[in-house]
Amino acid sequence: MDRRDIHEASHYQQDLEKERQSGKAVEDEYLIDNQGNKVRMPYRMIKEVRFANLNQKDMVDPQHAARLQYRLSLLDSVIKASVNYARSRITIIYNPKGAQNRREQISQQELIEFLAKEGVKIDTNAITERDYDYVKEFYNYAYFSPQIREHPPYGYTKEEWEKMRDGWNEKMDKYTKEKLEKFEEWQKEYAASMGIDGAKAEPQKVTALDKILGRKKGPKGKKDEKGFWFHGV
Repeated sequence: MDRRDIHEASHYQQDLEKERQSGKAVEDEYLIDNQGNKVRMPYRMIKEVRFANLNQKDMVDPQHAARLQYRLSLLDSVIKASVNYARSRITIIYNPKGAQNRREQISQQELIEFLAKEGVKIDTNAITERDYDYVKEFYNYAYFSPQIREHPPYGYTKEEWEKMRDGWNEKMDKYTKEKLEKFEEWQKEYAASMGIDGAKAEPQKVTALDKILGRKKGPKGKKDEKGFWFHGV
């Protein structure tokens, strides 16, 4: 007996079914990414709010501030939260009331009330809020960055690094190539000394000094045998 019909569909699935029945299109929730894939975006235009000039006593200590950041992140309507104890500010990216999506929503006032319950009082004169484009500033930045974010080496300015970058990269490429060739040569010599894959070791010449000191030369790439041997003892 098929008993799947007894399970109530989720709120999200119910909304989708209502839209299908009403004929309302949901194509505006999709976009084509840089690789030509059709991706459904949970958000489009949302909000970013920053609460500044907070009292550090309200946040107690850095550990308590970290726990506050975690509790903010647990809210379904909060996409990202950052609690900066050292700079006495809180930055929250959230899904505001009236946004064109079906996700959980919250107002700025509700965020202030939530922080008040956590013991953090907000200075209404130090609140800055702006529109936040989820696709451009969050999704594309994370998955399709226009270029690798490059920083000059420590001790150099951006202008100095731009002048020396080409020569530096050329020098490093040459060094990497020489290092790889040296390693490959060592691999061949080691394989020959161990008799791997039929490799043959190149014999090394024993000099007159080696004969006097009694040193025996091994295959090329292999260290000399330790100790001495003497004639006529």
